[in-house]
Amino acid sequence: MGDTNEQITGATAAEIAASVRGLRDRGLLRAGDVLPPVRELAERLGVNRNTAVAAYRQLVQAGLVQTRGRAGTVIAGHAPAAQDGYAADTVLRDVGTGNPDPALIPDPSPVLAGFGGRPVLYGEPVIDPGLEAWAREWMSSALPTADFRITITSGAVDAVERLLAQALARDDAVALEDPCFLASIHTVRLGGYRAIPVPVDEEGMTVAGLRAALDAGVRAVICTPRAQNPTGARLTPERAAQLRAVLADYPYVLLIEDDHFSMLSPHPYESLITADHRRFALIRSVSKFLGPDMCLAVAATDPETAARLAERLSPGTTWVSHLLQRLVLGLVTDDAVQAQIAAAGRHYAQRNGAFADRLREHGLHATQGDGMNLWVELPDAATVVSERMMRRGWLVRTGDAFRLTDRATPSRHLRLTVHDLSDDEGDALLADLVAATR
Repeated sequence: MGDTNEQITGATAAEIAASVRGLRDRGLLRAGDVLPPVRELAERLGVNRNTAVAAYRQLVQAGLVQTRGRAGTVIAGHAPAAQDGYAADTVLRDVGTGNPDPALIPDPSPVLAGFGGRPVLYGEPVIDPGLEAWAREWMSSALPTADFRITITSGAVDAVERLLAQALARDDAVALEDPCFLASIHTVRLGGYRAIPVPVDEEGMTVAGLRAALDAGVRAVICTPRAQNPTGARLTPERAAQLRAVLADYPYVLLIEDDHFSMLSPHPYESLITADHRRFALIRSVSKFLGPDMCLAVAATDPETAARLAERLSPGTTWVSHLLQRLVLGLVTDDAVQAQIAAAGRHYAQRNGAFADRLREHGLHATQGDGMNLWVELPDAATVVSERMMRRGWLVRTGDAFRLTDRATPSRHLRLTVHDLSDDEGDALLADLVAATR
């Protein structure tokens, strides 16, 4: 191992990181191999210690190495990243999926029956005119300015990835909510950006946390104003006003708002975007109310950001299918579908609220927020409760995967998806959860 480490070369952070990557690609460094300490590497290469720190940070952000405190920095293995959705290969009842109830997703068959239109060819406009007009009206009520452009992407995650790529360079800092939506964590890590955590409480992003992230030089902020995943938090008017005041001094920081729950939320939308903010994007996906397989999101952005996004949505390769765009437009403008979406939103709120009330009766606090899930606070480590629940036939999602900080200390939260349980299943889950926390 020492001989291999001697082969690490480079005079800049990028060169050192590329050298380690090359040794790993050739199999000379393998998962679990320990890299030399920063000071030792810097002395051997004749570079500043900060250069070696930056090189290791780039490798960490790319998921190629892991820092383990006193155990040093080691080459990372190919462990699967945590993902939302159903867990594979389990016979347990999965109550950590984050999925919508399939029974509440509108059936597209009636719209498809009258579906048609001429084929769209290479080089034509990438946005269906009807969908663009509808989307503009939909987004205008949430934005304080009429000076925005509409872009259609293949879902919210695709939109965030493209937005960061057009605005940031590798190793740039991004402010993320902590705990955070899994897809945002992966997008930032795989893009090679640095995640700066902003704590979240029941009113959303904290003011002190956002101020600290901006002071640390973040070039983008990703915020979920309502139905924050995993906590269900939503911005109150007071908190939103305080955060807007902090952002007022940073008009060119890219502000991305992910309103993934949109039509399903019963709560007003509190945006952090102001008429004076120069770089912004409001993203609304249709996945939660039309189904995860309906991979389409609307992004309303400032004109310059829209122009940069357009360069990444080539009309020859990467536009969103016009057939899908027309289908989405047909569904969201159908009165029966609109009524079904409204009923689904009421269902999620009622079922989650009722289960949270029952938990509190047994001494367990669950954030009665917004969204698909409940965020349950535990008296014990979530991993311990999870193991006890597995022995009772349940698969739950611990809060560990959602955290950006203090990963060494076990989380004391579960994210539960309970809205699709029958009454008997809800009773059984409640009884087993109470027993598992005693």
